This record gives sequence, C-alpha cells and structure tokens, in this order.
Amino acid sequence: MFKIILRFGLLALLLGILLELSNYSISNRSYYSEFLVAIAAVGLVAFGFVLRKYIITKTSYLKDEFAPNERKIQLLQISSREMEVLTVMAEGFSNIEIADKLFVSESTVKTHVSNLLSKLEAKRRTEAIKKAKEYGIIK
Repeated sequence: MFKIILRFGLLALLLGILLELSNYSISNRSYYSEFLVAIAAVGLVAFGFVLRKYIITKTSYLKDEFAPNERKIQLLQISSREMEVLTVMAEGFSNIEIADKLFVSESTVKTHVSNLLSKLEAKRRTEAIKKAKEYGIIK
C-alpha cells in the first residue's frame, strides 16, 4: 500500500512539474520545452496503463471467482433447479423460506431436497451441504 501511495505522490509531483514547465514554455515560446512536455505526457499515459494493469491483477482476489465443479454436478445428475435449492439451502434457509425465495411450493422444495439427499448420499441437510462443499459444487 505504501508503494502505491508513493507512486501516486511521485506522479502528482511529476504532473505539477509538467504544468509549470508548460506554463514556462507558453510564456517563452520555447519549442524544446513543449517537446519535453509531450514526451512526459506520453510517459504518464503509459505509466497510467501499467499502474491500472498492476492494480487490477493485485486486486483480482477480491472478486468472487468461485466456479462450481460442473463435472461433478453432471456425474451426480443434479439439475439446475436442484442446484438453486442446494445453494439457498446452504445459506441456512428453511423449506418455506426456500420456496418463497425460488417461487415454488414447499412440497416442490421437499422433493428437491429429498433428491439431493439421495444423490449426495447424505442423511441430513447439513451432511449434504458438507459433501457438496467437499465436491466443489457450492462454496
């Protein structure tokens, strides 16, 4: 973090120097200083692109990059609706809450939960969630 602050400070200092240099070149009509300002501006733009790429790669861990194990989902023959139920179930919702959230009936949720328990070879919802996390199906 200190390095980023230092770089931005140096960038601001360089920008201030360039502004003063451009002001000086306008008052003296010196083409040499205008050439230096143009080169410095191109350098600052390049530095901005490099810094942008550096910041994006360093903060990519902040993004939610979880991708479920599609191969295991296909192997267990879990449907997309069952995946939705499993995901909401893992958040700790009851059958009624899952039904309200997914706009289905409670009996439909119970059927999906029952199918998930058999497909994941689990006896309880908590065991099914644990196995799904181990398989990389949910986070």
